Formats: sequence, structure tokens, C-alpha cells
Amino acid sequence: MAKILIAEDDRISQKLAVKIVEEMGHQAYVSPHGKHAYEALMASNDFDMLMTDIMMPEMDGRQLIQTLRGDQQFANFPIIIMSAVVGVSEISNLLKLGATLFLAKPLDRKEIQEYIERCLAC
Repeated sequence: MAKILIAEDDRISQKLAVKIVEEMGHQAYVSPHGKHAYEALMASNDFDMLMTDIMMPEMDGRQLIQTLRGDQQFANFPIIIMSAVVGVSEISNLLKLGATLFLAKPLDRKEIQEYIERCLAC
């Protein structure tokens, strides 16, 4: 069973992601924004992966990825971006920034499950 941190400020996307993660037999923990997610990761280094939105208050997903990738302990930490941003160049930029995978919203159950399995297998 993996511990998955979900950084998402939208309640509907949050609940859907939590439900899917828990149905897969994993533990889901929710952060309302990037700063909270970063603090949770720094306080407890036992998370197995992060699923994060891009547009959030206080610290957005881009800042969160940059901050995490700047810390050696998170250099290879699996990060799935969940976003309605679907432009090819924007997705490419997020992956260059350090995201492991990109997941388009609206969230698709099978796609989320596949991405989680892929990230946890790394």
C-alpha cells in the first residue's frame, strides 16, 4: 500500500482522486495547495508519490515541482500533474520542469489508475 499525497484545491477533483487512490488500496492524503503539500512532504518523508494540480493558491504546481526537484531527496520522487491545461508546449514545459507524468482533466479513472501503477513501479 502506497501513501499518495494529492495537492488539489478543487473539491470535486480532490474527492475523485482520493476515491480512485483508495479503491486501488492505497492511502490518500489531501493538501489544499502547493505550500501545504510541500510542508507535508518535508515533515513526513514517507510519501510514495505526489499528484498535483497546477493552478492553486499560495504555491502553484509549477513552484511546487521546482522546489521539490531542487531538493536532492525529491530528485526522483514521482509527480503526476493533473491539469486542464492541455497545450502541447505547456505539457512539455511541465515535464521539463520535473513532472513525471501529465494527466489531463477531467480526470479519467482508468488513466489515473494506469499512471499511479506506472509511477509506483519506478
